[in-house]
Formats: sequence, C-alpha cells, structure tokens
Amino acid sequence: MTSTFNRLTAAAVAIGVGAAVAAGGAFAHDDKMPANASAATKTAYVRHENFERLGAAFKSLNDELRKGSPDKAVVARSAATMNQLVTALPTWFPRGSGVEARPMSEAKANIWTDAAGFTAAATASRTEIGKLNAAAASGDINAVKAAVRPVGGSCKACHDKYRQQKS
Repeated sequence: MTSTFNRLTAAAVAIGVGAAVAAGGAFAHDDKMPANASAATKTAYVRHENFERLGAAFKSLNDELRKGSPDKAVVARSAATMNQLVTALPTWFPRGSGVEARPMSEAKANIWTDAAGFTAAATASRTEIGKLNAAAASGDINAVKAAVRPVGGSCKACHDKYRQQKS
C-alpha cells in the first residue's frame, strides 16, 4: 500500500511540475518579440521558447506514463528532447538577458549574482534528466517512472531559487 501511494504521489508531483512548466508560460507570456529586438532580447525570447519546449516534452512524457501501456517510443523521444534542451540550458542566460531585455522574463537577478549556485542547479537538472533519458532509451518504463520525480524536484529547486513568478 505504501509503495503504491509513493508511486502515485511521485507521479502526481511530476505531472504537476510538468504541467506548471508547460502551461505557466502559455498564460504568463503573451508578448511577442519586437521586430527590432536586441541580441539580449532575442536571447530572452528564445530562452522562453526553449523552456516551453522542455515543459511540453516533460508533459508529453508524463501523459504517456499515465497510460496503461505507455508507448516506449514516445517516452524515449520526449526524454531525448528534454536531454538535448537541458544540455544547452546554461547558455540560455547571458548577462543582460533578464528583465532588462524582456520585461516578461521570469529570470531572477540572482542567476547572474549567484552564478555558481545557478550553474550547480542547472547541472543537477542536467544530471537528473540524463538519468531519465538513459532509462527511457533502455525501454525500462519502471526505471523511467523512478527517474521522473527527481527530474521534477531538480526543476522545482531551480525555479524556487532562480525564477520569479509573474502575475
């Protein structure tokens, strides 16, 4: 009973984090990139698009895992997309690409003032998503399910410290 409860709790947390990442951006960011955008502004918009892609891939993976018989190809494709995106994540935050470049940005200033901490958080996410990707590539759905919660936790840890909530 406890193990079933823990699995259900883990799945609910992961699905919630994935849905929040995917849906939050859609509601919070209706702004379009200006035609004459600076390089920093373009970077901020591309970063937002990349996070939306990352969230959508996580949501797709979680939706598939909720099915009685998950399609391993969908799971592997979603995990591979996440892994590809998170590998580049540290490059998405050059100095000057925060709210000064895009007022709708959710990047907190401490991304740059606490660069070591941010790098550690990004590395933790990259590590956990790498484990998820390896499990998905192996086709072991139980291993994928076990890797989902740590991925969601690494995303949440970074968001809690380095992402401001926009209303």
